[in-house]
Amino acid sequence: MRRGSLIAGLVLLPLGWAFSGWGMTGHMVAHMIAVAVAAPFLAFGVQGTRLDPAERWPRLATPLIAALVEAVIVWGWHVPALRRLADHTPLWLAVEQVSFLAAGLLLWSAVLAPRHRAAGIAALLITSMHMTLLGALIGLAPRPLYSHHGAGALEDQQLAGVIMLLVGGIAYLCGGLAMLGRLLKGHEEVHA
Repeated sequence: MRRGSLIAGLVLLPLGWAFSGWGMTGHMVAHMIAVAVAAPFLAFGVQGTRLDPAERWPRLATPLIAALVEAVIVWGWHVPALRRLADHTPLWLAVEQVSFLAAGLLLWSAVLAPRHRAAGIAALLITSMHMTLLGALIGLAPRPLYSHHGAGALEDQQLAGVIMLLVGGIAYLCGGLAMLGRLLKGHEEVHA
């Protein structure tokens, strides 16, 4: 099962990155696939191995620290000046996408670590909230915030915001709720 998860994550990454040149909407699809879809598959696939960030860097890979790192990276790359840099320079686009993946992998590895169940739930719910907020800010902005020019720039940005709001918000919320269910089930078994 872990091997299949690892393969699924590795297959999803280039699929997502293929969209990154398709305006703001393509950027958001690539971003969401990296942090909210491929990263959990990869984290589950490497869990407990020497490649597991939670095993390699236990002080950094705690849920709340990882959630903070992920939030800084996600919000930072959505500052218009950095977004413009990534849009117009292939090297910076690659740095951006790798940093999204690294942040997502760090977060999901931290929350999946057995020693962090309750903190993992909190980290995923906090991440769900900030992804939803950033998606709403991007989608509801009254003017284009980014360097995509043309008649469809605002509509492209609005669709990108909706994608972030839905995929980011839902993926982290569902992850947090699934972990809460596992925690409660384990708690019931201990007290039965």
